[in-house]
Amino acid sequence: MPDILYHFSEEPNISRFIPRVAPSSAFQEKLVWAVAPEMAHLYYFPRDCPHVQFCAWAQTTAEDVERFLGLTIAKHVAAIEAGWLSTLRSTKLYRYSFPADRFELQDDAAGYWVSRDMIEPLGLEPLDDLLEALLPAGVELRVMPSLWPLYEAVIVSTLQFSIIRWRNAAPRPAEQALTGAEEAP
Repeated sequence: MPDILYHFSEEPNISRFIPRVAPSSAFQEKLVWAVAPEMAHLYYFPRDCPHVQFCAWAQTTAEDVERFLGLTIAKHVAAIEAGWLSTLRSTKLYRYSFPADRFELQDDAAGYWVSRDMIEPLGLEPLDDLLEALLPAGVELRVMPSLWPLYEAVIVSTLQFSIIRWRNAAPRPAEQALTGAEEAP
């Protein structure tokens, strides 16, 4: 069990975290959510920013390591849509810290912890530069015109992955019809 857990928000003045049903959660129980420090990089993004993150784990095949991580030394890769880059650059997040002993593990792979009790944070740290926050976490950031090709590849891979705020992703790009005019002379 970690000593401390984190919650990320764009709100700088939360004095008490009251259990509630999270709109994006499959759980219908009122909870306060937190994340283990080693998974904090999943949340160094604007709240509504869709992103795909992945890394290799014990079940990952050598082929998937080569395909998705072959040209990086980063342990984790995060991808956002190009349309979110300016929001990522301008968003200020606040990292609230909690005593871990007030929480129970919800999902080990994702590092999610929950409490059914009202929690007062131990501390608050502003994160002014989210790009800078990703660097010490060993995360490579990929800025892509569309996340759809990566999404479709990652979900059928052997990678460990996290897809956050997908409902906010841009629509799937229309497939271009191939015509003879696109062929080289």
